[in-house]
Amino acid sequence: MGENNFDDLASVRAGLKSVNYLADDGIASVVFLAERLGKPILVEGPAGTGKTELAKSVAAMMNSRLIRLQCYEGLDEAKALYEWNYKKQLLRIQSDRGANAGNEDWADVQDDIFNDEFLLTRPLLEAITADDPVVLLIDEVDRVEIETEALLLEILSDYQVSIPELGTIKAKQIPLVFLTSNNTRELSEALKRRCLFLHIDYPQLDREKEIVLNKVEGIEDNLAEQVARVVRSIRQIELKKSPSVSETLDWARTLVLLGIDNIDIETAKESLHILLKYQSDIEKVRKELSIEG
Repeated sequence: MGENNFDDLASVRAGLKSVNYLADDGIASVVFLAERLGKPILVEGPAGTGKTELAKSVAAMMNSRLIRLQCYEGLDEAKALYEWNYKKQLLRIQSDRGANAGNEDWADVQDDIFNDEFLLTRPLLEAITADDPVVLLIDEVDRVEIETEALLLEILSDYQVSIPELGTIKAKQIPLVFLTSNNTRELSEALKRRCLFLHIDYPQLDREKEIVLNKVEGIEDNLAEQVARVVRSIRQIELKKSPSVSETLDWARTLVLLGIDNIDIETAKESLHILLKYQSDIEKVRKELSIEG
């Protein structure tokens, strides 16, 4: 990561702001330390609070390539790390047999088909073998099984991969790694120890207002303040799913498109479907919502 070293916390905040990510000192300090120490960052928090966006924004500010591993139940080594291109190997074997019928030696065939030409690199292997600086995003790590989590831990501990047919492949450079979690299950203590920890919650009122002003074209300061206040009050109601920051932005853009510059009770209730994704939540908020003056 050498040439991308951050000078200080202020340079991290300024760099993230330059790519439209508004970071507080807590976020900036963890990113700064992770880059300096070469340690992964485990980012936890509710869905829709900007965890994935942070990794994308750090890649943008560092002019680094983003490599993303989207985690899901059933993710295995073949999809996360590498697998062999069996179809291509079979074609090579058939081709060799046609040219050298009766003279095949399995050891020669094996050497021929188990090399880089037939290796399909998946995100983890791609990240550690990259020549250029990369940011590796391991998204929603809490969705994988314990066995796959152990694989991730092994890679992040040594930054090398052992492939039986090829030997050990060591990292050409240490990527800056982000693991995100919605905390749907408890991650292992070993994985947590390997990482710096960052919790991103829903933003405070002033910060969410600033995000709205920064991201929503044509919005006035007064409307951005009202949007942030209404969303904050909605999040204080016990719901199946509270509005994410992206849904706040969608709502703000909707209000601007409709030419609304002041939110009243009826305006808010009529557009709740932009903010909320469950009918039970919409009905509950309609009953409890009040607009602060």
